[in-house]
Amino acid sequence: MVTRSAQTHASLCGATCLLPEGASRAPLQMRGGYIAASVPAWAYRLDLPDHLIFPGLINAHDHLHVNAVPPLATTEVFANSYAWIDAFQAHFGAPSVEAALQVSKAVRLRHGGLKNLLAGATCVAHHDPWHEVLDAGDFPVALLRDYGWSYALGWSFYGPPVQQSFARTPMDRPWLIHLAEGTDATAQTELAQLDQLGCLDSRSILVHGVGLCEQDIERIIATGAGVVWCPTSNQRLLGRTLHPRRLADAGRLALGTDSRLSGSRDLLEELRHVAAGSELETWQWLGLVTADAARILRMPSRGALHPGAHADLVVVEDRGGDPVRSLVGISRAQLRAVVRDGLPRIADPDFADWFDAAGVETVPITLDGRPKLLAKSLADPEVIALEPGLELRPTHSGAAFSLEACY
Repeated sequence: MVTRSAQTHASLCGATCLLPEGASRAPLQMRGGYIAASVPAWAYRLDLPDHLIFPGLINAHDHLHVNAVPPLATTEVFANSYAWIDAFQAHFGAPSVEAALQVSKAVRLRHGGLKNLLAGATCVAHHDPWHEVLDAGDFPVALLRDYGWSYALGWSFYGPPVQQSFARTPMDRPWLIHLAEGTDATAQTELAQLDQLGCLDSRSILVHGVGLCEQDIERIIATGAGVVWCPTSNQRLLGRTLHPRRLADAGRLALGTDSRLSGSRDLLEELRHVAAGSELETWQWLGLVTADAARILRMPSRGALHPGAHADLVVVEDRGGDPVRSLVGISRAQLRAVVRDGLPRIADPDFADWFDAAGVETVPITLDGRPKLLAKSLADPEVIALEPGLELRPTHSGAAFSLEACY
């Protein structure tokens, strides 16, 4: 693992930097893993004409350890998530599921992190018990930390008790819970139940919210709470999703993938789902995975490109027209580079000099058929084996990639 040092001093010039509030052509300066107002003259300079730079994306909801577990093999639509959970119990006996769960949890968590990084998500909210591997310095993505959580009102045998967990969460930290994940009366009454329990205020982050009515949404906005929207998962399990306009207009909506058990492959696919609808403006798409998500999750140094923010970036080619559409609509293999803490982590091969200047050793990979360079610290063969479309590829000499050389 490369530590932060003078190697992280860099100036990215010629690109357009994008945020929901506008664009800038000024050079993007990075120092010690953060965006800086200036860098020394000797800092590495990279010219990026005809490129766009976005903040690293925030995935506001994932279950990192189950992204390689096969989903339930049914097209059945469920009335609520509890019915889906009941149906999934028999699925645990399937050989493919048993095999997936025999992989260590640490490896599966790293796989969930890498899955996100490959698609430009540099920060993730993991909605499950903490694990020591999440504290590893070379974990693929940054994580929401020091938050409270419960699983759901109707699933008390997993996760911390609702009222106790909420009471223990400091006022300046978020508290997460699956809520109103359904279309029936059970889901439709959950916000009122949560409110009656005294667990609805500005800390409350409500995941899914399909069963929310207009009055519920107004109540959420009035309390300063937030909602995480996972439209792909909602459509697959429940046959519909929430209407996002009112929450998005109020800046109280973030986007999440859920895990691949029910949700999308990655955050870029989720954004394509959002773009396929007609309810939101293009600038709101970006806010869902940057500024709005950071505000709702109380991470002021994420989802931004201002001095003092973490130097987490996504670099793409400028395809002309609305710049947000140069990101929303492309696949992960089309990302030119993903940067975390000022260091390139995965990028096209022509960025090899940047990796070298940053002191980041790389291995050659193929991502969905395209050659890439991946930071060596992320090239765990057990993790790579879990990700469809990701393969280690031969070295320049044509010899097979050596795992011994990687460790």
